[in-house]
Amino acid sequence: MTSALIAILVIVGWSFVAGGLSRVRISGALLMVITGMVIGLTTSNPIGYALDTDDAEPAVELILALLLFVDAIEVRGGYFAGERRTSFRLLLIAMPLSIAAATLLGLALLPTMSVGVALAIACVVIPMDLTPVSSLVRDQRIPSRVRHLLNIESGYNDGIIAPVFIFALTLAGDHKHASSPADALEQAVPSALWAALAGSVIGFVAARLTNISARRGLATEQSIRISLVLIPILAYGCSVQLGGNGFVAAFICGIAYKAAREDGPGDEQLRLVDDVSGLAALTMWFVFGCAAVLVFELGFVWQLVVLGIAALTVLRIVPVYLALLRTDLGRRDRLLVGVLGPRGTASIVFGQLAFNELDGLVADQTLYAMTVTVLASVLFHGFGAALIAHRLGRRNPAPELKSD
Repeated sequence: MTSALIAILVIVGWSFVAGGLSRVRISGALLMVITGMVIGLTTSNPIGYALDTDDAEPAVELILALLLFVDAIEVRGGYFAGERRTSFRLLLIAMPLSIAAATLLGLALLPTMSVGVALAIACVVIPMDLTPVSSLVRDQRIPSRVRHLLNIESGYNDGIIAPVFIFALTLAGDHKHASSPADALEQAVPSALWAALAGSVIGFVAARLTNISARRGLATEQSIRISLVLIPILAYGCSVQLGGNGFVAAFICGIAYKAAREDGPGDEQLRLVDDVSGLAALTMWFVFGCAAVLVFELGFVWQLVVLGIAALTVLRIVPVYLALLRTDLGRRDRLLVGVLGPRGTASIVFGQLAFNELDGLVADQTLYAMTVTVLASVLFHGFGAALIAHRLGRRNPAPELKSD
């Protein structure tokens, strides 16, 4: 209880000086990580140890469900902001290459690790998230087209990885769930299908009802804002009841809702769900700080440190650069997209879900890999983003976005 009160006090204090802190590159995420680590080092760390319980998993999944829903509906300018072909290359070529490379590197560094665990760790350390360095999307030194691509990738990559992550967990926990890859796939596919059904139906119906009520003057801006917070939770709950995965359902719900809404939800309607998801993200960063202390018990595992640093650098930059060849993006812009790939809330939530689901050493290894990767990203992208923007950003305007 004391730890939670301290976290609340820090968030309230941050809210009074958030603008000033952002000007000196201190984000709310960084502040909450430091707070969590201090609490973890100076107390018995009840929050950190409470993560490995059955009660923690639904709470973590609900937070991820809300974040994925917001990601799915917040990309401006259509589904891919006029960058469908280039976005497809990032999401369907670069990202699978990165996951495959991370899986192979994990197996090479730790030969005793199973394929399922290596794939789960890859799904944890690869998805990028602009949340911890959201100032990147407003940095005018970075070409607007690069910022659009990063925003699109951040919005969709964790939702696309989620079914692969579910399969990896099922395969990794073979002593509990599956006896073979075929068995794991047999269990993961129905879960994904139920999630797709629940998410698409709820998102479509909710959007159509919102359209009707708005046209007839039956809804208010406030009531629509409240509904946008509860719709992904409804999709999550219905999917779980049907045997599907809740956070995948929430992501698909967001896509379906956006597709069926007339003119899309406006900024005013998204304000509440933005604020709630922002508060949830701050909470996850605090929990991450508490959990990060747990990895100190494992000592220095150089193999996982190498994997985490590689995930942030070569395992992202090379696949992104190759995937964007033969596009109209210049060499510098291709490199910039690859370098600016911070890790954030998605990696934290996936890592904590894996920590809950797996047992023993493999659970600790997953948490360790997540912690190293995210901490390195906080340092590299949090403090180095301005330098990267200065060195690789261009003063001349980027090409106009082309509609697909």
